[in-house]
Amino acid sequence: MYTLVFYTNVQDDSPIDDFLDSLDKKSRAKVAAHLSLLEEHGPHLRRPYADSVRGKIRELRIQQSSNQYRILYFFHWRDQIVLAHAFSKKTQQLKEKDIVLAEKRMENWLQRFPTGV
Repeated sequence: MYTLVFYTNVQDDSPIDDFLDSLDKKSRAKVAAHLSLLEEHGPHLRRPYADSVRGKIRELRIQQSSNQYRILYFFHWRDQIVLAHAFSKKTQQLKEKDIVLAEKRMENWLQRFPTGV
């Protein structure tokens, strides 16, 4: 079993929490189910649920009706999975700005918590 950790900035704000709060009840339930799968399977979770993006960044892939959601995450310190960025996906490919944001948050997190939380 892995531990999910929501990225927080230095002000202790969580963009992942903000994203989840913006979803309707059904979408939030679907995302929660996928997060449970990630928590249970960790790096062994594969397509269609998860995929590699770039470097250490991976994506959790959620389809709810006509909506697609992505949560970008990375593995850290033994059994921790840090959820770095979440968004509604509107195009075929991930946008570079979303990947870069997740990478910056990963760098920030690793500087602040080099041995995990």
